[in-house]
Amino acid sequence: VQLQASGGGSVQPGGSLRLSCVLSGSALDYYAIGWTRQAPGKEREGVSCVSSVNDKTSIARSVKGRFTISRDKNTVTLQMNSLKPEDTGTYYCVTQYEVASSKCQDNGEISGGDHWGKGTQVTVSS
Repeated sequence: VQLQASGGGSVQPGGSLRLSCVLSGSALDYYAIGWTRQAPGKEREGVSCVSSVNDKTSIARSVKGRFTISRDKNTVTLQMNSLKPEDTGTYYCVTQYEVASSKCQDNGEISGGDHWGKGTQVTVSS
């Protein structure tokens, strides 16, 4: 399984960005996919994820109402609106094989995370 992330960049506060992640490999219908971010000096934080088990989506409280995740087959998109400086960080696409039970947790984090894509930088600054 491989993950190819795209998007990111630099915007002013209040702006929008879109991140995309394409999953390639086998048995793609059995993977939860999501995004995790890490800001300088801070712990890694799950942002949002979507499960293949029940199509459940979850989103972190810190971005709720501003970020939206969607999935179309093997592509997951994270639409980020009303961006704040605290959203700055490196965003990683993450996936985890799942069967029967969802690996997408309520806080937007994927449990396990056996495959990671290369990070993409998001900078929100005036």
